[in-house]
Amino acid sequence: MKITLTAVLLLIFQLTTLAQGTLEDYKRAKEIRSSFGKVYQVPQQIIWSEKGDSFSYRLHKKDGKRSLYLVDAVTHKKIDTDVDAIEKQLSAQLGKEVKLGVLWGRDLKVLTANEVEFTEEKVIWKWNAQENKLSKTRDIATTGMDRRSDGYWGARWDDSKGESVESPDKAYTAYIKNSNVYISKKGDPKSERQLTFDGSPGEYYSARIQWSNDSKKLAASKVRKAEIRQLTLLESSPVDQLQPKLQTRDYNKPGDALSQYYPTIIDVMGERVITVDPAQIPNQFSLSALVWKADNSGITFEYNQRGHQRYDVMELSAVDGKTKTIISERSATFIDYSGKKYRNDLKKTADIIWASERDGWNHLYLFDAKTGALKQQITKGNWVVRKVVHVDEDSKKIIFEASGMNKELDPYLIRYYTIGFDGKGLKELTPEIANHQATFNPDHSLFVDLYSRVDQAPQAVLRRVADGQIVMDLEKADISDLEATGWRKPEVFKSLARDGKTEIWGIIVRPRNFDPNKKYPVIEYIYAGPHSAFVPKSFSANPSGLAELAELGFIVVQIDGMGTSNRSKAFQDVAWKNLKDAGFPDRIAWMKAAALKYPYMDIEKVGIYGTSAGGQSSAGALLFHPEFYKVGVSSCGCHDNRMDKIWWNEQWMGWPIGPEYAACSNIENAYRLEGKLLLIVGELDDNVDPASTYQFVNQLIKHGKDHDFIMVPGMGHASGGDFGEKKRRDYFVKHLLGVEPPAWNAY
Repeated sequence: MKITLTAVLLLIFQLTTLAQGTLEDYKRAKEIRSSFGKVYQVPQQIIWSEKGDSFSYRLHKKDGKRSLYLVDAVTHKKIDTDVDAIEKQLSAQLGKEVKLGVLWGRDLKVLTANEVEFTEEKVIWKWNAQENKLSKTRDIATTGMDRRSDGYWGARWDDSKGESVESPDKAYTAYIKNSNVYISKKGDPKSERQLTFDGSPGEYYSARIQWSNDSKKLAASKVRKAEIRQLTLLESSPVDQLQPKLQTRDYNKPGDALSQYYPTIIDVMGERVITVDPAQIPNQFSLSALVWKADNSGITFEYNQRGHQRYDVMELSAVDGKTKTIISERSATFIDYSGKKYRNDLKKTADIIWASERDGWNHLYLFDAKTGALKQQITKGNWVVRKVVHVDEDSKKIIFEASGMNKELDPYLIRYYTIGFDGKGLKELTPEIANHQATFNPDHSLFVDLYSRVDQAPQAVLRRVADGQIVMDLEKADISDLEATGWRKPEVFKSLARDGKTEIWGIIVRPRNFDPNKKYPVIEYIYAGPHSAFVPKSFSANPSGLAELAELGFIVVQIDGMGTSNRSKAFQDVAWKNLKDAGFPDRIAWMKAAALKYPYMDIEKVGIYGTSAGGQSSAGALLFHPEFYKVGVSSCGCHDNRMDKIWWNEQWMGWPIGPEYAACSNIENAYRLEGKLLLIVGELDDNVDPASTYQFVNQLIKHGKDHDFIMVPGMGHASGGDFGEKKRRDYFVKHLLGVEPPAWNAY
């Protein structure tokens, strides 16, 4: 029989594409979960003593030992305590077996370099590491109340009611009655005096009353109330009854009316009432808490105008009654108040340290709190301040996190710096090319620096803040057992964005049995919310959970495209009124560049999945970029930004509601669907209204678009749990690999 060269090549191709999505792959994907724990010697739960001269951390060792280390930061001596020894003594003293789980020690208190306190079984215990001795300190007084709350994240407090507020001198109490402000002498209800008279149920005075420091004045807000929309959820399968239940939640959506707050100062003795100039705070999205100035001359508050293009620090004077702006932020797009706002009113000078993106990058500024004059831009450059750690007014220095300062490196890696209030003396404390996580002692003279990269195992050292010098090596992670399983570290990959000049960064995850002679479909895990960046930068054996999916025979990637945060303002602004963009032009260019370098990446077969905002993007990929993305799995997606919570969506999509909302809507664009799409939603999702998914399904049906849909009874905002994970994997195996997935009970 004559075999042609074409037939041989075809046979070779078929053989190289086998063993992907097989039962053995599924078994291996399940098995590798146990290997992710084979990372040892990484400090966890670092806790400093109040004096700042000692600290503790927990460690998981290769021999299985769980250690609690106590470290003397002065002598640099370490004491290793076996947690098993603490368990044994606890069990003996309590007369029953006690197992200290992973949450043990969350309330640990370091007393000295030898002793710690912790709570277990409603008792406070002291452990002396030098003597290996456990002693009972005291019982915890029980109140009969569980302080944990299962309350809903978006619940609104009815601030028309509240407890009375005691004056600083203890002489008076202030409270709300009949929608107005009253005071009375403490313990003397007959001395009651009404201070305001214009309150009503529709325009009431808030119970968030603030006394001035001299007990002579009050601050409160008069509130023009707006009704709060109620989200209604149907619980189809309650555990305590046969019939379904209805649940409701406070849930304002974009465009809804909002309550308006009007700060007011009341002179308690003179009974003078000073009200803010309403013309200066129109159309509020929010107004912050009222804060008295140290000299009692007025109150300050922050005003966020609806649309998030104006954000002001304002003052209402108790002297002349005037309303004035101290600091004013303006933006042609949005002000990222929810992610980048920082304000520190200095106590020793009349200055304010303020964060702003006014020069195109997130930086710190020094303002005169009295005049509002800009005194100094403290940090400057094409890089971003990520977090202010500490402000020392005596030394006039700031400790802060930043990223992107070194143009040759990954711009997302966090490193630590100090700088003077005058913008001089910038000093780097953490020079290693890594993502640093610092834990400072109380006086900010020392810190434990745990640093790693997604492709580099962690190390931990003790450093001085004064010069960043390492004063003690603590730990180096041991990943040898992990590597022995065949684990492959993620690859950090970068390419150019749509503009041909901006760097886009991401990671590539390959299966353990990776063979460069095979072809691998590519799956992207997406979360493209403008509020942050999402590609992991610190070490993980299973970054973003990508490794298990890759094991089935895929190359799995995660990318931060334009429109996300932690880069320049212009980089993030791509998302403005355009969430459907989701950085897709950059993501597609990135994957094409990766495939040029690695031809085994089959970008003719690209899948995508995501949850929440990632659910919106993963479905949108098949609507707006079907030429590239072929298979998508979307979990609890926000498929129309008019259907989701007000703050997140108006922050990026703007106000008032305009045509861009419909343009970005998956529901409005359902007719565009190509490829294979699986939608997953929990019926009790109170983060993203599940009706968003139902309406998307409705439009897909009306347009005759084939798709798959799973509603998970009783589930909230999630990716579908273990059931959803199995369905997601099977969906990609079936539609990208063209293989029928094995039965679940087979593995």
